[in-house]
Amino acid sequence: MAPTTLQRDTLATLSALSKDAFVARLGDIFEHSPWVAERAWEKRPFTTIDALHGAMVAAVDAASEAEQLALICAHPELAGKEAAAGTLTRASTGEQKGAGLDQCSAAEYARLTALNAAYRERFGFPFIVAVRGHTRQSIIDAMAERLQHAREAEIAEALRQIGRIAAWRLADLIG
Repeated sequence: MAPTTLQRDTLATLSALSKDAFVARLGDIFEHSPWVAERAWEKRPFTTIDALHGAMVAAVDAASEAEQLALICAHPELAGKEAAAGTLTRASTGEQKGAGLDQCSAAEYARLTALNAAYRERFGFPFIVAVRGHTRQSIIDAMAERLQHAREAEIAEALRQIGRIAAWRLADLIG
């Protein structure tokens, strides 16, 4: 459902779309979770990117705990098996590449793999961080530090990070 061209949309264009077209255009802003765009559509028209983003975040906030956990689990591990297999979404590929995760040394990759496994075992979902502005080392450090948190705190942090990722994706799409 991700955009297939580099053409940027306008808020007026997006607001005028049918629900199906809106979801087709924005369904992957929140990774593999078109229900977010579907629920945000009801809040049209959008006059600012912040209003659109706010409607999408509000849809996530109003979702059931099961839906929120499914959203979190829809995200790939950083430098994980999806990255190695080349099956990340275009957006995730660009984001991880931008943080240098495609250039990990053997030691960094081993550390990320171990931290991903420990994090998933402890919390039951993948570690999520909005990687823009991060380095490989700062991501590794954040993973190690967040392993010390309570599960409820990590659910809240994962959702906050997902919101940040979505804001950047919207800015890239709309400009």
